[in-house]
Amino acid sequence: MIRILIADDHVVVRKGVKLILEEEHGLKVLGEATNRDEVIQSIQEKDWDILILDITLPGKNGLDILKEVKMLRPDLPVLILSMHPEEEFAGRALKLKAAGYVMKGSVPEELILAVNMILKGHRYISASLTEKLASSLELDSDIEKPLHEKLSKREKEVLIMIASGKSITKIAESIYLSIKTVSTYRKRILEKLNLETTADLIRYAIENCLVD
Repeated sequence: MIRILIADDHVVVRKGVKLILEEEHGLKVLGEATNRDEVIQSIQEKDWDILILDITLPGKNGLDILKEVKMLRPDLPVLILSMHPEEEFAGRALKLKAAGYVMKGSVPEELILAVNMILKGHRYISASLTEKLASSLELDSDIEKPLHEKLSKREKEVLIMIASGKSITKIAESIYLSIKTVSTYRKRILEKLNLETTADLIRYAIENCLVD
C-alpha cells in the first residue's frame, strides 16, 4: 500500500484529491496537514511514500516548507499541487528538488499519472511546462552565445573581410556580389552586433579572435 500525505489548508481540496487518488488501486491517503507545523510533525513521526504539497499554506509558503522537508527527509518525493500558473512557480519548485508540479485545475488523470511516475522514481513535468522550459533554455543559450554566432555564414565571411581591411568594392569582387549587396550585409552585421562604424567592426573582430 502506498502511503500518501496531503498538505492543503482547504478541506474540499484534500477530500477531492483523496477521492481521486484512492480510486487508483494501491494508493491510500493516510495523512492530512493544513500548515507547515503539521507537515513537519507528520514527516518526523511517520514514513511516507509521497507528499502532495500546496504552495499556498498559512504561515509559511509551500516552497519554504519544501526546503525544510528536503532537509529532514531528502528521499521523500514531493509533488507540488498548486493553483498558481506553472510559469510562476514550477521552475523554482523543481530547482528545490520537488518531484513534480501539477495545477489544481488539471484533469484527475494527470494527478494520478504524476503520482505514479514519481512513485516509480521519475520526475513529473507536464507537456506544457516542458515546452516552456525548453524555450527558456533556448533563450538563455542565445544570451550566452557571442553576438557573432547569430550571423549567417555569408555575414560572418563579410565581417572577417571588413576586419581584415578589405574595402566594400574588393569584397564585392572577391565573392561575386554587387557593392550594394555587400553594403547591405555590412548594415545587417552592424545591427546584429549592436555596432555603429567599420572601426567598431574591426575592434569587435579582433577582440573575439575572428582575425589575427
